[in-house]
Amino acid sequence: MDIRRLKRQYEVRWAKKEEWVPAMEMIWRTFLQYEGKEYPEKSVEHFFDFITGYELYESFLEGTYLLMVALDRDRIIGAGTVRDGNHLSLLFVDDAYHHRGVGSSILKRLCDYLKTESGERYMSLEAASGAVNFYRKQGFRTVRPEMEISGIRLTPMEKVF
Repeated sequence: MDIRRLKRQYEVRWAKKEEWVPAMEMIWRTFLQYEGKEYPEKSVEHFFDFITGYELYESFLEGTYLLMVALDRDRIIGAGTVRDGNHLSLLFVDDAYHHRGVGSSILKRLCDYLKTESGERYMSLEAASGAVNFYRKQGFRTVRPEMEISGIRLTPMEKVF
């Protein structure tokens, strides 16, 4: 049975401590499946080091690196993070759940949180080349031309609330 045809609802909420590792594992698998193919090995290693580093996890525990997850029952099917107050750092959705509104739901919840709870006026991000159109559909605009950070091509974007 194709999981894409299932009409199950999913839950979007702040992550619990024990969900950090499964969320990063889903992010890693999805990165390898999409963006990882485009980049040199050193860039892929840099991304792995970033998501598995203890500093990032420690920031999550301290509440300075926010993680929101989407779950289908107990399976993490999507994740989004915010750092530095209003910067989207990671937004990934498991391949089996693409085109089902999971990424849009996570992003909307994060934007709503920043606007209403944190008093932020905008969200910034650096979009991977394959995600630029997704973010445009979500109301983001390009603020600078594509750039390269550690061998990964990114387009700076923002959305004003």
